[in-house]
Amino acid sequence: MIETGRVPGLDTPAFRVVSPDRPALPVLIAAPHGGRAYPGALSGRMRVPDTTKLRLEDRYVDRLAEEVAGETGAVLIAANAPRAMLDLNRAPDDMDWTMVSGEKPAGKQHSLANRRARTGLGLVPRRISGIGEIWRDRLSSAELDDRIAAIHTPYHAAVATILRDIRTRWGAALLVDLHSMPPLRRRHPSDVTAEFVLGDRFGASCDPMISATAIGYLSGKDRPVAHNRPYAGGYVLDRHGRPSLDIHALQVEVCRTLYLDRRGEGLSARMPMTARLLAGMVRALADELNRQQSGGRSAEAAE
Repeated sequence: MIETGRVPGLDTPAFRVVSPDRPALPVLIAAPHGGRAYPGALSGRMRVPDTTKLRLEDRYVDRLAEEVAGETGAVLIAANAPRAMLDLNRAPDDMDWTMVSGEKPAGKQHSLANRRARTGLGLVPRRISGIGEIWRDRLSSAELDDRIAAIHTPYHAAVATILRDIRTRWGAALLVDLHSMPPLRRRHPSDVTAEFVLGDRFGASCDPMISATAIGYLSGKDRPVAHNRPYAGGYVLDRHGRPSLDIHALQVEVCRTLYLDRRGEGLSARMPMTARLLAGMVRALADELNRQQSGGRSAEAAE
């Protein structure tokens, strides 16, 4: 059984796993930033709760992930714990330690290891552009430790377990780490900005043909797509992408206008279409993974 952790302050699992009895594809779809289970005490510590939640969440990306997993028969893992409480796409030491009161772990200070934290978006986000400081007070070392133990540790253990199980059955596994992004800014009035950004840590987290397949699929559907810029992926891909071990990881950023309303607060009528598009892409990725496992890559190289 997969441990699903807990949201500190609530009787709620930190994340949920939905798996068919016999998954149809060697794919795990993840939504680490869609959690909306906010304890009252956490909301009360925010300076501007409603705006902060909307800005930090990948609002309803978990619902989009559920639709894609349901259409394809892939396994799903989705966070319930909100990003404001703990960001699952950050390393456990990527922390702004000035946010923590009391005794801190030895050697914890700003360094290259917590470069994201210095921008305000570390393991526990501190500030957001246009809003400023998120919190009214600091959290204790005990609170931080509890969040890591209850959310971060079991989530990543579950991802690793599911990917190993998929690889055991299929010979290879693919993690599709699903996120959403605000519309990208145009540099020139004539620019066509990407609706999807695919990240593979510049080739480190998955086989190049997997990224190429995703790009080709979306481009073939006349959807503007970018590769690694401005989003190349983060801790999730660094931790779980192991192409040499036949475990691949690809981050997929989806423009929020493709499935949310104009205010970015609720689902729109475009969501089913976007889910079907992503489901088609996931099937194409699974076909490429299976082709590689059946010797397609080797035969192609020999030619």
